[in-house]
Amino acid sequence: MLIPHDTRIALETVVDLVNTAPDGGQDDALADLAGLYDFVRSHNVSGVGDLGPRDLKAVRGVRARFAEIFAAPDSRTAAALVNKLVAAAGTTPQLTDHDGYDWHVHYFAPGASVADHLAADCGMALAFMVVAGEEERLRRCEAPDCGRAFVDLSRNRSRRYCDSRTCGNRLHVAAYRARRKEAAG
Repeated sequence: MLIPHDTRIALETVVDLVNTAPDGGQDDALADLAGLYDFVRSHNVSGVGDLGPRDLKAVRGVRARFAEIFAAPDSRTAAALVNKLVAAAGTTPQLTDHDGYDWHVHYFAPGASVADHLAADCGMALAFMVVAGEEERLRRCEAPDCGRAFVDLSRNRSRRYCDSRTCGNRLHVAAYRARRKEAAG
């Protein structure tokens, strides 16, 4: 599946945003404004000025709506959720070529809030996945103690874990040890 650079970045951003939520002992990475500033900085979210408590609350709301899209049981449900999210963000598609990147589309209006920026750009990346019939690539890790979001970009759509080196390997080692223990009797 060929995914343009800007769409890939938006997909990585939405996954990272969903994974900031508190889950399984992990603290909320957006617990305060410092966490929001860290997220914005680490993802090079452009055009963001001063942030306040309203921005933090709004981004947490967008995060929750993205999580619903990852949990959608089918494409029709995912499409309805994406449509609602993107419409509320007030998208304004614009071609741009900044920071050394070739032409790409930004979907947020100039001066948009950080929440609308994320909802528009990341929402459109998710919309492209639905349009391409690839919404099943929006997944949650199958490790029982994880559940982190990820986008399965493997050729045959077979990825099951957010990270094969941690979650996948841990489960494979546990299964191996269980088999050895059973064989030893």
